[in-house]
Amino acid sequence: MSKDPRSTRQALLREAWLDRDESWLEFNRRVLNEALDERTPLLERLKFLAIFTSNLDEFYMKRVGAMRTRAYAGRSVAAIEQFHAHMERLRGVLFPMLEQQAACFERLRPELAAHGVRLATFAELGDEHRAEASDYFDQHVSPALTPLSLDPSDPLPFMSNLSTSWGFVLRDPGSPDPVIMRVKVPNNLPQWIALKTGVLAGERCFVSLQELVRHNAHKLFPGVAIEHATLFRVSRNADIAIEEDTDNSIKELVEEQVRQRRFQPVVRLEFGGSPRPEIRDGLMDRFELRDSDVYELAGLLDYTSLFAIASLAVPGLRDPPWSPLVPQVLDEDADLFAVIRAGDLLVHHPYESFDATVERFIRDAADDPAVTAIKMTVYRLGDDTPFVHSLIKAAENTKQVACLVELKARFDEERNLHWAEELQEAGVHVIYGVQGLKTHTKLALVVRREGDGLRTYAHIGTGNYHVKTARMYTDYGLFTCDPAITRDVVNLFHHLTGYSTAPAFDRLLVAPLNMRDRFVALIQREIEHHRAGRPARIVAKMNQLEDLPVCEALCEASQAGVPIDLVIRGFCCLRPGIPGWTENLRVRSIIGRFLEHGRVFHFANGEPDPADGEFYIGSADWMDRNLSRRVEAVMPVKVRHLRERLWEDLAVQLEDKRNAWRMQPDGTYVQLQPGAGDSEVARDGTHVTHMKRARARLRR
Repeated sequence: MSKDPRSTRQALLREAWLDRDESWLEFNRRVLNEALDERTPLLERLKFLAIFTSNLDEFYMKRVGAMRTRAYAGRSVAAIEQFHAHMERLRGVLFPMLEQQAACFERLRPELAAHGVRLATFAELGDEHRAEASDYFDQHVSPALTPLSLDPSDPLPFMSNLSTSWGFVLRDPGSPDPVIMRVKVPNNLPQWIALKTGVLAGERCFVSLQELVRHNAHKLFPGVAIEHATLFRVSRNADIAIEEDTDNSIKELVEEQVRQRRFQPVVRLEFGGSPRPEIRDGLMDRFELRDSDVYELAGLLDYTSLFAIASLAVPGLRDPPWSPLVPQVLDEDADLFAVIRAGDLLVHHPYESFDATVERFIRDAADDPAVTAIKMTVYRLGDDTPFVHSLIKAAENTKQVACLVELKARFDEERNLHWAEELQEAGVHVIYGVQGLKTHTKLALVVRREGDGLRTYAHIGTGNYHVKTARMYTDYGLFTCDPAITRDVVNLFHHLTGYSTAPAFDRLLVAPLNMRDRFVALIQREIEHHRAGRPARIVAKMNQLEDLPVCEALCEASQAGVPIDLVIRGFCCLRPGIPGWTENLRVRSIIGRFLEHGRVFHFANGEPDPADGEFYIGSADWMDRNLSRRVEAVMPVKVRHLRERLWEDLAVQLEDKRNAWRMQPDGTYVQLQPGAGDSEVARDGTHVTHMKRARARLRR
């Protein structure tokens, strides 16, 4: 009698499952460790302090905001109490990290000062610097400040998301009662002020804008005494559901969503050390928060201000500079389309140039008189995107241009709206996604007249068509004109821009249509190979793992004896090494100077040489949202020498002992440490090794 799948699932959740949010906090702990790690250059350590805060801000705005919305939606006391109990558990895990972050910053300040970068407190400034700072406040800061009452009898002044403010308790000699005022620290001014007086050549001295406001606040309240000052920061929910079954267009709905977001409930309140109860309790009451939503912290509240300091041009305190290389086959005189016709082309960013490959693909297509049509999907666009200009130029050159712009890409809605309108005005056919789904796939298609017919060229990427992130995220892109692949890409674009219910795909794995089923089938095929005595192995690299049906299949494969290696940067809900469940499954995470973002899936498929197995790349993680609620595409890599290269890349990450962490059965991670007898790859780690190999490929 077969096992009840429901009981099997419950057993899996009980025995081998890890809470998603706790796993995410473990990921951010690994990010914080880059700041704690003395092998990381000093300014890069500041950068990771900032990234830790930026990650945490997004976690509260998106994840905690969504959980809070669900908990309060039904007004169920049990659901609300369960939510706050969960947040209290997370708070217990998070608070020691926040203390580590503050202590790390205090340790870094004297080290930076010893190298000529001084981040001074106001108390540490001499008289000349204080006078300079005071003049700067009068000229550049004071006019931008607006003191507002926080008295409980007055309306609460609006506090924008991620805004930092000073709460002042004032004592008027003519009144027996204290007065409470709020002064927002402007976020559109430099957060660190460079002081010049008496600073030696080659040195820098900064004071924070927060300190500048605090120590000049007496100028804002003449005639009254400042009895106490409390710094606080507000985080709001950014998770707003779009009701797409209304009569409004998706564009109108997203515009309304962006407007509403400014006024969403507060989900977190952060205070500097020892806040006065009348400020702390008053804000908690007004925002309807509990102790589990509130953090009292020493040191800075907003470490994202350190991004500006971390970007200072001090070579000795930064990672060695890296300029992405142009693949040798794509020199300036090369015909990109001829190169693709000669064989599929795989590029790996940022080791290889995004501009000279992906941008050039669209740019050359816009200029090429033989090109008749260009189609793209766009999930996130930068402020100064070259793709929009190329698509507009193509439309002006009378080519048929279609661009699917995902307006629901969170935090990029306004930018995407702007560029969508620019494209429409130029005559580009703009499609605003698919109802009920986010279009997350990264696809571009170029149709070209050649001979007596048309040839189609496709690009599939694991990352966004975004110039800035292409310099910081590691991603793959594959260019092909293989008709078996491009036919599927054409059909997918027809599905996205037209109307069909069940298009057929021969090669592409497409979510939410067939991707989950295909991946589960590929995992089960490895089980069959292993049972038949043939080589079987699964190696998958992605950002997150959370999809329960896929995890069930992985457990079944592990139970059957199939070796499984997962390289997962972020959270992973499946715990490795659990007897009877995941003994043959290993999980590691790569954290370093670049953000690991590419998705690669390898299945041995009975072949002893990994390069003869199957490889897929694409935009999807093994998460329920990717496989159920997003349009995703994953493409097989058919050319053997490209499969060899992908396997070499995966092997580097499996050998890495510099940037790698290994997940333990309890969900914690251990950072690997290279030993004297380890290989150069193990000692250098993933990112240095890939930079070395990119240079070596260019020399060859």
